[in-house]
Amino acid sequence: MNSLHSMPFGAALQDGGGVRFAVWAPGVASLGLELAPAGARDEDPWTVHAMQAQQDGWYTLTLPDANAGDRYCFVLPDGLRVPDPASRRNAQDVHGPSTVVAPLAYTWHDADWRGRPWHEAVVYEMHVGTFTPEGTFAAAQQRLAELAKLGITAIEIMPVADFPGRRGWGYDGVLLFAPGATYGTPDEFKALVDAAHALGMMVLLDVVYNHFGPEGNYLHAYCGKFFNPAHHTPWGAAINFDGDGAANVRSFFVHNALYWLEEFHIDGLRMDAVHAIRDDSATHIVAEICAAIASGPGRERAIHVVLENELNQARWLERDNAGRPLLATAQW
Repeated sequence: MNSLHSMPFGAALQDGGGVRFAVWAPGVASLGLELAPAGARDEDPWTVHAMQAQQDGWYTLTLPDANAGDRYCFVLPDGLRVPDPASRRNAQDVHGPSTVVAPLAYTWHDADWRGRPWHEAVVYEMHVGTFTPEGTFAAAQQRLAELAKLGITAIEIMPVADFPGRRGWGYDGVLLFAPGATYGTPDEFKALVDAAHALGMMVLLDVVYNHFGPEGNYLHAYCGKFFNPAHHTPWGAAINFDGDGAANVRSFFVHNALYWLEEFHIDGLRMDAVHAIRDDSATHIVAEICAAIASGPGRERAIHVVLENELNQARWLERDNAGRPLLATAQW
């Protein structure tokens, strides 16, 4: 069984061949895409293509000869080269080019997995970079049986969204769709999840939707609407969940949540510091994400949303008449 989560942005392999690139960049009047075929050296010449401007600040381009393994970046009018904010892989760290990924290349072995009910959760928090001497997904996979033997039924993996450098605690991620290259490839992360399921363990993933890290976040250079200066946070202007252009920002984060659950078979999300998310919309972004999960992958298997919430608001924990969560499963 293979899995793909389709998104309106990023690099997507096309059924008939080629790759479609799409990015929201309302802060620039033009945008280029620089591409190097798989196997090309850094010193080899890269080809620059003009992207096509669409409505509302979107830019798209379909290249019929592009393929998985190709590296690419977006080129701003001032010459600055930036990675794709929806990059599925950034092998040369957060300042380097993105890589076109074939999500369907990994074959899953957990077709019968339906998750576990929350009352069975015995949670082990794992930092991939420190769990083993190697600090990789592959090395962690080799030690999962030890956790299962201890009675662990759920692994909560601290944030893996790509961050600058080789080691970090994870809360400074800037490429939210790209598993940290220092830990391994997307397929190696999938193999870790697959192996955990084979041992009867759920995998929860820590996600950070309240801020980006201070290094490697290029969104300010071409997409200022991604932030709303009307809300001040400890990290500067808040992520724009309720201002001009917020619909595209909200879509980005809803897709991110579904991406991990569908493409990586993650069993739940631990949302970091939801009390620090600034959103005055009629429907809070956390509620929108929970609804998208319930109407999507949550219809087929048990998926749990756990909130870190210093305000301890009981409204996130409402249940229906059968005792099932209407929003979050738990919070701390």
